[in-house]
Amino acid sequence: MVSLRDESLGATDAAGPTVGVLALQGDFREHARVLGELGARVVLVRRPEDVEGIDGLVIPGGESTVMDKLSRAFGVAEPLKRRIAEGLPVYGTCAGLIMIADTLLDTIEGQRNLGGLDVVVRRNAFGSQNQSFETDLDVPALGERPVHAVFIRGPVVEAVGERATPLATLADGRVVAVEQGNLVGTSFHPEIQGDHRFHEYFLAKVRAAVTAAA
Repeated sequence: MVSLRDESLGATDAAGPTVGVLALQGDFREHARVLGELGARVVLVRRPEDVEGIDGLVIPGGESTVMDKLSRAFGVAEPLKRRIAEGLPVYGTCAGLIMIADTLLDTIEGQRNLGGLDVVVRRNAFGSQNQSFETDLDVPALGERPVHAVFIRGPVVEAVGERATPLATLADGRVVAVEQGNLVGTSFHPEIQGDHRFHEYFLAKVRAAVTAAA
């Protein structure tokens, strides 16, 4: 049987930065494949030792409450908080956005987050899974061509703090993509829509951070 740690999702001899994908739950394989296709060396993060040595991290979509519990049970929550505070580039999609938000609404009792992104996020803002939808978004940071966004029980950014900047909004003005320095969060799932511009945008931040640290 192939384990999560042995599964090859990206070229081990890739010349790009080493990017971890939190692989406790959710659609981490899809992110890993996209990152591998873009030239990153992919590390599946499940244990504290996996956190050291990565140049960036992607937190996938899934169930934020399960990710929270597993990240603490596997001992990766505290190392991740420390690396984020130190400036580790992180891209959170859907549940990943919830994980890196500073403030959460509608949480379950005892739910915690990694924090770092100066936003207020509401979980399951778009209802149940059968209320999922797709739409085109204008994302000026990614060029003129709209981004086709897939929302699956996604969160929404209720408030953007002074340190964060919206990247995309719905027609009604609700913020669904945001950045703050090395942190990027989206309510939707770019890893499943065939448009890799958000991953490329994030990898540019990772490469810049690696260069600055050299």
